[in-house]
Amino acid sequence: MRVQRAWQWFDELTGFSRTLGSVLRHPVPPAGRTAWLYVFGSATLLTFVLQVITGTALASAYVTSTGDAYESLRFITEVPLGRITRGLHAFGASMMVILIGVHVIRVYLMGAYKYPRQMNWLTGAVLFLLTLGMAFTGQLLRWDQTGFWTAVIAAEQAGRTPLVGGWLGHFLLAGDTVGGATLSRFFATHVFFIPGLIFLLVALHLYLVVYNGISEPPRAGRPVDPVTYRAWYRALLERHGQPFWPDAAWRDAVFGLLVIATIFTLAVAVGPPELGRPPDPSIIEASPRPDWYFLWYFAVLTLIPRWSENYVIILGPLSLIVFLVALPLVAGRGERSPLRRPWAIAGVAAVVLMIWHYSGVGALAPWSPRFEAKPLPAEVVGATSGPVASGARVFYDRGCEYCHLVAGRGGIRGPDLSDVGDRLTQEQMATRIFSGAANMPSYAGKLRAEELADLLAFLSSRSRGAGPATAPPRPP
Repeated sequence: MRVQRAWQWFDELTGFSRTLGSVLRHPVPPAGRTAWLYVFGSATLLTFVLQVITGTALASAYVTSTGDAYESLRFITEVPLGRITRGLHAFGASMMVILIGVHVIRVYLMGAYKYPRQMNWLTGAVLFLLTLGMAFTGQLLRWDQTGFWTAVIAAEQAGRTPLVGGWLGHFLLAGDTVGGATLSRFFATHVFFIPGLIFLLVALHLYLVVYNGISEPPRAGRPVDPVTYRAWYRALLERHGQPFWPDAAWRDAVFGLLVIATIFTLAVAVGPPELGRPPDPSIIEASPRPDWYFLWYFAVLTLIPRWSENYVIILGPLSLIVFLVALPLVAGRGERSPLRRPWAIAGVAAVVLMIWHYSGVGALAPWSPRFEAKPLPAEVVGATSGPVASGARVFYDRGCEYCHLVAGRGGIRGPDLSDVGDRLTQEQMATRIFSGAANMPSYAGKLRAEELADLLAFLSSRSRGAGPATAPPRPP
């Protein structure tokens, strides 16, 4: 009874129930067979709320200090609830990127950016870019080698912008190098600045959704005419409109609960991403790779010719922004049906295939040494003592195994050496070792004579279909 009186007092002063009720009961057009395609926007918002909750919990124990940030994350991960919370935040970030990406694709393919919803698209486009900004700034907060070098690479790329590049790089790092000020700036941007903008834009976006109405499913041969559309849309709602709650909202609720359950299951079963080594600029044996949502872009930048890097780094993001802004302004009328816009389907398919392909290439990272490679086991080496076994140790200690495969073990940056004994003589091997190659340093003067002899013995033993390795004669 007291709760009811308190609610009546609050509601009488604020009009909350009347306002919320009118929003929930606003009519929406029947979606028919496409009804479940309209759930991604609300699921993205629900995931963002989860990110705010878990991010607040993590921030309460996180220390924004270069000397303590890494250890504070280790402490959080070692606590059972902390591990789950980190997992929820990590998988929530991935889910939010996926959901907002699918939502953008759905709106684009169904032409829902056309009149009168151009501003809906523009606010959604900014929310999409802010989501990517959240994903990027969160990576440095892990304060491990990957996060550290990702910030360095991002600042280097920003520095290539004409005229303002130096200022952008300096602003991004909050100084000339990555340090405490960089960590504080990324933390403030990730925790306060971007979420604050997202809250404001979500409020505006939802207002525009209610004001302009949810777009009806597109139909071929029914183009959008700004002169007649609003009157036609009002007539459609009067004839066939359904209240958002509960006729349509139940699908949002079911899908949202499924998304949260998926995130929670992954957080418990898989856990948060592993922390790498603490950041150390003196360690050059680092192969930083961004989180999966930026992996495709990382792969593209790695594979393109050097002369084109500046153009791609600058024109790539700029082209995306120009497309997002210009689309509703120059194509705000006409056909909405994807069947009448085959170029839209082809464009989306091309983008998705490109991201999928280059994400796979980025995950494989054939250009990166495998610093985590383990020494070859005795069954692969074929000997436990003698020149061949000693050569296998040199092969590992000198970093050859980071870039070369032997019997499926090692790196893939260089040629597979599993049967190199069948292809090259010892003299040819020695020449390559001394002269180096495009992706291989010269080892002239870096190997002692006995090390070179043992290494050549091991490489010569690598033969297709050979049994246990035996040592070939030492070179003179």
